[in-house]
Amino acid sequence: MQFRALVALTLCSTFLSGCETFRSYENELTQTSLHLQSGNVDAAIALLESNNSGENKDLLYYLEKGELLRNKGDLQGSLEAWAQADRQIFEWEESVRSDPAKHLANIGSLLVNDRVRRYEGYDYEKVMLTTQMAVNHLALGDFEAARVEIKKTHEREALIAELRDKEYLKREEEAEQQGITAEMKDLQGYPVETLNAPEVLALKNSYQSAFSHYLSGFVYEALGERGLAAPGYRKAVELRPDTPLLEQALLDLDKPLSRGSDESDVLLVVQSGLAPARDSVRIPLPIPTPDGLIITPLSFPVIKSDTSSISLQSLSLNGEVLPLTELNSTEAMSRRALRDDMPGIILRTSVRAATRTIAQKQLNEVNPLAGLAVGLASAITEGADERTWRTLPDSTQIVRLRLKKGEHQLQLGATQLRLNVERDYQVVPLRLLGSQIFTSGNSVTPLNTESLQNVAQATSL
Repeated sequence: MQFRALVALTLCSTFLSGCETFRSYENELTQTSLHLQSGNVDAAIALLESNNSGENKDLLYYLEKGELLRNKGDLQGSLEAWAQADRQIFEWEESVRSDPAKHLANIGSLLVNDRVRRYEGYDYEKVMLTTQMAVNHLALGDFEAARVEIKKTHEREALIAELRDKEYLKREEEAEQQGITAEMKDLQGYPVETLNAPEVLALKNSYQSAFSHYLSGFVYEALGERGLAAPGYRKAVELRPDTPLLEQALLDLDKPLSRGSDESDVLLVVQSGLAPARDSVRIPLPIPTPDGLIITPLSFPVIKSDTSSISLQSLSLNGEVLPLTELNSTEAMSRRALRDDMPGIILRTSVRAATRTIAQKQLNEVNPLAGLAVGLASAITEGADERTWRTLPDSTQIVRLRLKKGEHQLQLGATQLRLNVERDYQVVPLRLLGSQIFTSGNSVTPLNTESLQNVAQATSL
């Protein structure tokens, strides 16, 4: 049965290889990102649209479009695109809740190349989607709408945690049944050290972000719900221990509110760079077959760091230099996600290779041309899945301070901006990419003509 299924799959894949199923997603997004880095957001959006001309848009299309529109300053358009992405993730959540066994069976399908699987998003992408949606709402001053996204984030994290525990047990059972003993350390030539880096191992999992939980604390505090703010700050401290800014937020909750009517609690959110890319590398791996072990070159995903931007260590406000505190690294989360997924990837890739080898040998004995077709199809379809949300910011840093309401002078690198503070609690998002600074909403505007060369400014209000 496996033999016939593989033959059908590989022969079909020969014809599919020319269509978008096997397109190079990374090449497409590299070009899109180059337009973004030059400040030409419209060209980036146009390229995204041309690469997704079909009627049925997938999750990645809506994720990327939402971030591009956000950089353009179209916050409402961004939220609409992200709502479509969130709807697809919600459907995934409902399928997991209603029939977890079926979902686990799909995950454990060993003969299907990861590249042709429906893209459901990595766990950290699912969580960062609602976090970014909350940031958009906060830029518009809508704390109640942000609260809705934060609640959704917490529910999503709980579902992911439950599902991953079940997946781990199923993967162990599958590996034992298939006789697959290969581990990540057996991938000779694979950059294992990048997945075992201290910043990766320091993460409790791939999807919980100190920034997401700090933001929830800030929103609940702004809404007067200090009892709900405390768990958010506490979780952020747990995820990023020994971070004074986080610890201070918890301490301040126990103090009486001392802010004057002419003052504001301002949270500056500085997001920079792009999420890392995924590439494919071929590694020789021993595969068990009825004729004994064979050494087969197989493709595995690797993480490629983004080098488009340099994260700033500080900013200047009214002439005072203020340090930035990093609360989220998408690259570290991406590497942790891959590290956690590698046992399953090794299992699926190994079983596929063994089944393919047996099928090709059997075909060669009865029909050499059919065996050749399977071999060619296998060569075409062999490759790691390189899809990932590429326009998602890499680093998220913050500064929290109390300011008088009114205008203030803000400087990031060589770029000077005017910050307008109006509300009791205010969130001001800024995006750095290459030499560009993207702003949205009307809290920040360029201060002088010269800075316009480095600032892409648009408002949706």
